[in-house]
Amino acid sequence: MAPACLLGVCSLLCAWAVVTGHPCSLDHQGRASCNGKNLQHAPSSLPRNITSLDLSFNSLVVPRDRTLLMHFPSLRSLNLSSNAMQSLSPAIFSNLGALRLLDLSSCGIASLHTDTFQGLGNLHTLLLRNNSLQELDVPFLLPLKALFHLDLQHNELVSVDTWSLQLMETVPQVRLEGNPWVCDCTVQPLQQWLQRRKAVQVTCVSPPGLRGQEIAALGSQDLGCRTKHRFPRALSTAQQTTVTQSNTTNTTLPATVKGGRSWPYLVAFLVTAVSISILIAVAAKCKLVHKNFASYRHRPLPEISSIGGNPMEDCSGWDRGSQSMQADLQAEDDDGFIEDNYIQPSEQLPDKQERDLHLSV
Repeated sequence: MAPACLLGVCSLLCAWAVVTGHPCSLDHQGRASCNGKNLQHAPSSLPRNITSLDLSFNSLVVPRDRTLLMHFPSLRSLNLSSNAMQSLSPAIFSNLGALRLLDLSSCGIASLHTDTFQGLGNLHTLLLRNNSLQELDVPFLLPLKALFHLDLQHNELVSVDTWSLQLMETVPQVRLEGNPWVCDCTVQPLQQWLQRRKAVQVTCVSPPGLRGQEIAALGSQDLGCRTKHRFPRALSTAQQTTVTQSNTTNTTLPATVKGGRSWPYLVAFLVTAVSISILIAVAAKCKLVHKNFASYRHRPLPEISSIGGNPMEDCSGWDRGSQSMQADLQAEDDDGFIEDNYIQPSEQLPDKQERDLHLSV
């Protein structure tokens, strides 16, 4: 009798599934549960006005060029956990504008496209724990204007950049526990972010010396971030004295030796030196030109051939002699210099002798 009853119940269930057209269970609040049915697609025979859909533990095939659920615009909760979805195409949830909770836990997701969550402006809770995310392409958070809770526990995150942390500042609740955080100097922005939020249980995995310690409680020396000192710690007293003397000597030099801002002083110094050199050269050249020009204005004095000669003849003779001498000078002197034919004082006649000579004539 009992086997007959069991067979009857199974028959009724099979008949109900055939009539309804889907293997999911519905309740009076519009919640549909289709978990563990080995489904590849969401049943299209489900009512369009359902508000909650559980498709966990299935074998859903993710479409590449269209949305995942086209017939359920009223969904407020969607559970897709434990489905093999290593990547999600852009705008795959764009027709679910009313969605408030999205569970993508344990789906093996290794990366997120920037536009994966486009259209989910009302999403409140996003669960991404137990996936394989190694880094965050944080612009995926930009469409999620109303996001309140973000769960990134137990992924493969080793570090988070500063920009990602700034974008996550707008999310009140962020869970980062269970990731293999590398606690070196690069984790310092995350440490400061955790300290501001008073987050706990975010611990280091490497290096081995810091394994299990909370990141927020570590100091900069524990993370290997060393501040720069003027003198190294191992510097001896004699070396410090030498460096100090060198610094003192350098203070007497121009400011061109200081840091990366020294080039304007160096350029100014060079321009000044070149300008002074040019001025000195021009001044010297002008003096030399003036001297040469003055030498061209010199005229040789007439030479008196005899004491008793005729002055007119002497003058004419001097003219002829000067003309021939100028011709000789032009022919022989090619070096550009003019010889000044001054009469030496010993060759000039005293003024008294000249007067006596003219009187005697």
